[in-house]
Amino acid sequence: MPAIQIVVPCYNEAHRLRVDRFREFFGHSNIGFVFVDDGSRDQTLQVLENLRKSREDLVSVLQLKVNQGKAEAVRQGINFALEHNAEFTGYWDADLATPLNAIPRFLSILQDRPDLDMVFGSRVKLLGRKVQRRPARHYLGRVFATVVSVMLRLPIYDTQCGAKIFRVGPGTRGLFADPFLTRWVFDVEILARQIRQTGSPDVAASRIYEYPLEEWEDVAGSKVKSTDFLIALRDIARIHWNYLRKL
Repeated sequence: MPAIQIVVPCYNEAHRLRVDRFREFFGHSNIGFVFVDDGSRDQTLQVLENLRKSREDLVSVLQLKVNQGKAEAVRQGINFALEHNAEFTGYWDADLATPLNAIPRFLSILQDRPDLDMVFGSRVKLLGRKVQRRPARHYLGRVFATVVSVMLRLPIYDTQCGAKIFRVGPGTRGLFADPFLTRWVFDVEILARQIRQTGSPDVAASRIYEYPLEEWEDVAGSKVKSTDFLIALRDIARIHWNYLRKL
């Protein structure tokens, strides 16, 4: 198995999965991918199997018989990568809102900075960068990120971007050992687990790098709805209670 394995959670992605972009990326990369079919009801599994057969050296497919949510799909995919000796692993949204060509940039940061445990994509709209978000989602996202930053005591700009890569080590394994409490804001839960493992927000912050993405596209068909914002606020309260109230 490749030393670098990226998990791609998939639920009913048969018509949205950008197979051509993955094939193009495979042509000039030795990065492996673990596609997790999260109990899809369409032809996602068949699409993934066809992709696997075309590059069995780079592609693995993990099937969950019943839909368990993105958090569990990612967790099981990461644990699969860890069991197969990955040195770097992470997860990437199937819609490729973050282009695949950002992966080598994330890895370069981790390789240049041995003090870092993880690199997170951050959707910061700066001059010279193509970050396209619908205004409503952008402003809800800013409110959510501010609440999370205050709760975690961590100056993070964007917790929910679906592009993250981790250096594999004992601490990283601990982040994914147990099922998450939440189905959607598990990214925040990963940060809470990191804070609990390291003992303080300051130490955790020193081991995380937020990378401002050059490109990010708000792809149509997202399964996240505006009403999920309220559920997310409830979930971060659960995260604080379970991980951080004693720190």
